[in-house]
Amino acid sequence: MSIGEPTHRMTPHSAHDQTRLLVQTAARVCEEKKGEDTRILALDPIDSGLADFFLITSARNNRQTVAIADEIELTLKRQFGMYANSVEGRRQGEWILLDYVDFVIHVFLAERRAFYDIERLRKSARSLTPAELDAELTAALAAKTRAARAHAPVEKTPAKKAPAKKAARTTPKPAAKKAAKKAVAPRKAAAKKAPAKKAAVKKPAAKKAPAKHKSS
Repeated sequence: MSIGEPTHRMTPHSAHDQTRLLVQTAARVCEEKKGEDTRILALDPIDSGLADFFLITSARNNRQTVAIADEIELTLKRQFGMYANSVEGRRQGEWILLDYVDFVIHVFLAERRAFYDIERLRKSARSLTPAELDAELTAALAAKTRAARAHAPVEKTPAKKAPAKKAARTTPKPAAKKAAKKAVAPRKAAAKKAPAKKAAVKKPAAKKAPAKHKSS
């Protein structure tokens, strides 16, 4: 069975959620080390005494029980700096108990687990699989995130002002330049007038034919 891999970056706010995260990590180790029928018992507060959870898993032989217990201790120490308050049964390897005060881990040989039947003795406890605990923890963290966002002050983003239109640039012309241009204008106009027509050249009068003399 595959379960989500927890990390210490999740940083739950409450001690109870922190305990559940530790139990979840230990359950993941049990799965990785081929522990069988791994269960978490969420104990009734009235009936639980000091502990909130029991983590129970089974192994096929003594060597496997010791390997599971050792790996749980090492992982919790490396990731969370957590040390077991007490460890019992390591030498025999039939039932190893790791007491972390808020939760207790039981690593059994399969036949010893059936003999002691802790699940039956804790009838008021709620039994969970590692995957179910993982889903509950994820949901709890999501709910806290939503609540934190709901209570966070909303920052108002100021509306962007439309950029002011640039006024058309009007370069005032000096009065002197205007006057000079007015004076030059008529001159240019006069210069552009068509040239005067040349005076008509008078054609010379036709020469009269000499009068004929009368014959006598």
